[in-house]
Amino acid sequence: MAEAERIIGTPDSAGADETAAPDGTAAPDGTAAPEERPRGRRRIVALFVVAVLAYLLDLGSKMLVVAKLEGHEPIDLIGDLLRLDAIRNPGAAFGMGEAFTIIFTCIAAAVIVVIIRLARKLYSLPWAIALGLLLGGALGNLTDRIFRSPGVFEGAVVDFIAPAHFAVFNLADSAIVCGGILIVLLSFRGLDPDGTVHKD
Repeated sequence: MAEAERIIGTPDSAGADETAAPDGTAAPDGTAAPEERPRGRRRIVALFVVAVLAYLLDLGSKMLVVAKLEGHEPIDLIGDLLRLDAIRNPGAAFGMGEAFTIIFTCIAAAVIVVIIRLARKLYSLPWAIALGLLLGGALGNLTDRIFRSPGVFEGAVVDFIAPAHFAVFNLADSAIVCGGILIVLLSFRGLDPDGTVHKD
């Protein structure tokens, strides 16, 4: 976990900032000055709000698809370009790696743990949004892995968004991809999760 935090670029100095007063000195009791605390809490709240929204949208869409679409003919939304087609995917995102369901389940769980650990050092709103999307998407697909057939940690993910000439996916996959793209863009701009900007 520590290695993942180092790679993602969150400096250990963030913890020191939390116990410093605005003028750079520590408060008498060793805690942060009052005006320093809300800044960190706001970013953490943003992360979990985004994660919960992404998770609930994914969960609700899958419940609707299973109830109304599974076992029925696909629904064309934009001619042959986009349709809704319910399938069960035992592999990773976009149907890859069907033989490694348990491994993907463990990876998703590890990603969730790393993101939660990073949350305590999070001071950047864009990073909060990106990590929130990753967290919500990972939780969405992990829920399928745990609770859907054929068994615990081997469950098949419900996919239903079927563009022409592309793999079928779901809203959790979309959240993960969008979060990943945002992280890449933030990294290119030099913005770290603690809110600092570095120049290479």
